Amino acid sequence: MSLITDAYSRKIVGFFLSADLAAIGCIRALEMALATWLQQDYLIHHSDRGLQYCSQGYSKLLKEKGIAISMTQSGDPLENALAERVNGILKEELLEKVYPTFQEAQLAIAMAISIYNHQRPHLSVDMLTPVEAHSREGDLKRHWKNYYTANREKQASMH
Repeated sequence: MSLITDAYSRKIVGFFLSADLAAIGCIRALEMALATWLQQDYLIHHSDRGLQYCSQGYSKLLKEKGIAISMTQSGDPLENALAERVNGILKEELLEKVYPTFQEAQLAIAMAISIYNHQRPHLSVDMLTPVEAHSREGDLKRHWKNYYTANREKQASMH
């Protein structure tokens, strides 16, 4: 499953389920996100260093649209925590482990993403749903503490 998530609102703006890990699945998810993106602001696409995201077709599409490319430096999940969190919510809260057919999996994913976007409030966006947060502008109050940054700053001050 390929997902494109807006970091500001946590809204999943593009998704595609493919039968394999070929880059075309990621490209389809990106195309869905771009088709619905109304703002023409400066965008940054952040991902891990998966082969799909490094592929010629994927990076070409990002460059054609003027989207800056950011990739993690290593395989550390903390470097792409937003993606890890969204995937975890979908897999642990909204999806089954196995589906009898590919078509049933596609339908279940579309329904799970709709529930995630429209019904599930998030601490990271002022207890709004992603759709509500997506319609806002300005800072959103975050109701959680970034322990990774706090621990890193604490360790740096001890040296």
